[in-house]
Amino acid sequence: MGETVRIVLADDERMVRTALRVILEAEPGLEVVGEAATGAEAVSVVRELRPDVVLMDVRMPEIDGIRATEQILASMPEPPRIVVVTTFENDAYVYDALRAGASGFLLKRADADHLVQAVRTVARSDSLLFPAAVRALATEHARAKPAAPPWVARLTEREAEVLRLMTTGLTNAEIAGRMGVGAATVKSHVAAVLAKTGARDRTQAVIAAYEAGFVGSA
Repeated sequence: MGETVRIVLADDERMVRTALRVILEAEPGLEVVGEAATGAEAVSVVRELRPDVVLMDVRMPEIDGIRATEQILASMPEPPRIVVVTTFENDAYVYDALRAGASGFLLKRADADHLVQAVRTVARSDSLLFPAAVRALATEHARAKPAAPPWVARLTEREAEVLRLMTTGLTNAEIAGRMGVGAATVKSHVAAVLAKTGARDRTQAVIAAYEAGFVGSA
């Protein structure tokens, strides 16, 4: 990813897209390269423009943001990070979008600073976007399986520790400090965790951890 974060806005309301564009393009290193008014259009625009980040409304005409997210991730070898935009943070649709591969979610009432923070966080992809909110969603909607999936047993002790710390939203540098190891070592452990859980990024690894009963609501 280059220094400039390239963004696509997908929302069926023109005024929402315009407001998002004004906020984002006022920030250095952020550029809105395209817009879409429907889920189907979002898939097409993203495939054509290959942005770094997509802000995806959950509920749109033709296909919703969940299906659009699934189609984008399934059809691109290096897909963008997708942040779903919603009105209600405990919406089951949001959890479905996270399970489908979205890297996080953002409330429509979020202020400009939170919007910019969200885009920069998912673009870096070294920490969880709004960990407390993701954890609350996972706790509410995830259903622990009766038996742990095979990947749990394949984690080393260090990888298991890293995954638990990932669920709290710590960055690689913060995890390194907590464990007393180098950042490169943590990065290697994170990569192993993602590979073993089959997760695309930290958010999916956290969702997998909750659904496997690896971590709980305590």
